[in-house]
Amino acid sequence: MLLAQPLTIWRRVRRDVEGFGLFTGFCFAAGGWAMRGAGGYGRMRLLVPQLYQVGTRSIPVVALVGAFVGAVLGVEMFTQFQAFGQETRLGGVIHISVVKQIGPVLAAVMIAGRVGGAVSAELGSMRVTEQLDALRVMGSDPIRHLVVPRVLACLIMVPVLTVFSDLLGIGGSWLVVVKGFGVDAEEYWKFSGQFVGNWDVFTGLVKSVVFGLGIGLISCYKGFNCGTGASGVGRAATDAFVVSFITIIISNFFLAKFMNDLYTAIYGHTVIG
Repeated sequence: MLLAQPLTIWRRVRRDVEGFGLFTGFCFAAGGWAMRGAGGYGRMRLLVPQLYQVGTRSIPVVALVGAFVGAVLGVEMFTQFQAFGQETRLGGVIHISVVKQIGPVLAAVMIAGRVGGAVSAELGSMRVTEQLDALRVMGSDPIRHLVVPRVLACLIMVPVLTVFSDLLGIGGSWLVVVKGFGVDAEEYWKFSGQFVGNWDVFTGLVKSVVFGLGIGLISCYKGFNCGTGASGVGRAATDAFVVSFITIIISNFFLAKFMNDLYTAIYGHTVIG
């Protein structure tokens, strides 16, 4: 019994290492096809439907969540700022939080939940019903025709949806703080302009690009390597969201640190906010 437990742990570690190796190879294969140009995935009939599914159909949920998160931040923080007589600065604090952190993360999480699971389930169903094998038999690479358009759609549309999330978050906080609590609008926007700069917007967009790439690759990989039967497809869809969510949270930390250090290296002082 004492020997069985270390063996079980070793098997799990070996399985995880093998899985990471397979995922790395999958990423290189997708990147290789993406770098080969428009001969395969670039046909718009493959890419445009994915852009619609990932981007256009996700706008309502991303906009709704972004607006209410901005509004909630305004409601929760107003009392604390008012106690110090700094309620006019509330817009700057909320807006820089939305642009640099909350907007990109929320948009990515919404895409991981709404799109990532669906992509994984779709590709998993194709694997279970042997449609992927049929494509290989016909001389078509499934990664070229199925994976690359979906990854590119996530890579393109997550930053776009992040912009929607940022704008609605800013609008929600303005509605609550200015229209609801009566803070002076001119002061509110003046301090927002002082807090939020071009680098902050750029940081949020860089994060969204990385998040989109991660969601697309993880979701497609889970679908391509799902288990057999309906339970395997369902487990793949769940794993796609969970792993994507963990990846978003962890990479957000390292990207925040990297972008702050990069700002310091370029401009010689620490970024504000």
